Amino acid sequence: MVILIGGVSCTGKTVMAQKLLEKYKIPYLSIDHIKMGLIRGSKYCDFSATDGDDELTYKLWPIVKGIIMTNIENGQHIIIEGCYLPPEFISDFEPNYLKHIIALYIGFSKEYIEKNFDFGIIEHRSEIEQKGYDDYMNKNNFIKLHSQVKELCKKNNTKFFEINDDYVSEMNEVYKWIDEQVEVNKQLE
Repeated sequence: MVILIGGVSCTGKTVMAQKLLEKYKIPYLSIDHIKMGLIRGSKYCDFSATDGDDELTYKLWPIVKGIIMTNIENGQHIIIEGCYLPPEFISDFEPNYLKHIIALYIGFSKEYIEKNFDFGIIEHRSEIEQKGYDDYMNKNNFIKLHSQVKELCKKNNTKFFEINDDYVSEMNEVYKWIDEQVEVNKQLE
């Protein structure tokens, strides 16, 4: 079983992966770690941390896809989280792989971002990892990015959870959905 958690930065993907690791005893992998490992460790790496998200997504996706396929082929469980999981490619897996993948995306509504940007979103950006504040982390850009992810998920029939009001209670609903999907996946093994 592979659990994929995607969405824009600062939505709680890493916190969710950590909680799922603790609950299910399944390791998780951050795509940011793959990205930085390649940048810092490979003289053949043809991208940098300052490249745009779209470019990084399409360079990292073949590697992430290979990791997903290898875990499924080996009967190993893993949680993979990051903002470089393209919703439009999730359904590209063959059915024998797809049945072992639980994919979801987390996003914020425009209203939630407007109400909670400074003291709910940005304030909690370093719950697990130490993250700095980048120029792209502004309210208007966040609204645009979240809207884009929501539309991509809708267009590609990928599960999207939009936080509208109460982060904790709405995320609890996401965890319940994941629990249900994990039970279904266990029955397939």
